[in-house]
Amino acid sequence: MEKHRSSPAQASATRSPGRRTYLMCRPAYYAVEYAINPWMDTTAPVDATLACAQWEELADVYTRLGHEVLRIEPEPGLPDMVYAANGAFVVDGIAYGASFRYPERRPEADAHEKWYRSAGWTVAKPEFINEGEGDFTYLPGRELILAGWGFRTDARAHAEAADVFGRQVVSLRLVDPRYYHLDTALAPLDDDRIAYYPEAFAPGSRLLLERLFPDAVIADAEDAAGFGLNFVSDGRNVVINAEATGMAAKLGDAGYEPVPVDLSELKKGGGSVKCCTAELRR
Repeated sequence: MEKHRSSPAQASATRSPGRRTYLMCRPAYYAVEYAINPWMDTTAPVDATLACAQWEELADVYTRLGHEVLRIEPEPGLPDMVYAANGAFVVDGIAYGASFRYPERRPEADAHEKWYRSAGWTVAKPEFINEGEGDFTYLPGRELILAGWGFRTDARAHAEAADVFGRQVVSLRLVDPRYYHLDTALAPLDDDRIAYYPEAFAPGSRLLLERLFPDAVIADAEDAAGFGLNFVSDGRNVVINAEATGMAAKLGDAGYEPVPVDLSELKKGGGSVKCCTAELRR
């Protein structure tokens, strides 16, 4: 017998958001001083004041939605520290620390480790290169970790994370340099459903995603280029880059509530909503 499927309107009405705790870092020293991804252009002007205002709006949105926002202090000389998701990957009260690919960002790992230790989290120091939630995400409903590799994170870090958390890790190979982190090409919508951009992945990884997530929301090239997959969802509300209007419409049709936020200045560094937001899972 075919299962009854709710309409998008019914789904939206019955979804209940979970309260989340997020770690963020104000872009006090934000700039594009070097180019380590295709979005960074050192010749393009950056409005640091506007970047701070956009970031504050993002933090306020989370608070208005009922979530807790914690802050790590920015450090001079670390212009990308605003992308707090890259500093660690946190599940079950354990912070698996980052080890950055590029030397420009490596000091961020120490700053994050210091914060997590001072806040009472258990910290697992990495042996292999990985960039935190940039390349890891967790689906509690499946007790499943999805992990990206190909540009930043060493694939050996996936096995390391599996040992740290005692969870199954599914490795996904990224092939488009514009989507250099998993969180630019895939995001969880709730405990067991995702949205993703298929063309960002190698054929084998794409096939794996199709099999694991037949009900996924599929993004197109325009959605991905607008950083429409670099979103944060609480299971109902999806905080998404305001530029990604097409992706927001798809999410609404799928029964979620899009909450657009303008992060145009922070996109110049190659990040948006999710890059600025580390989820702390107790």
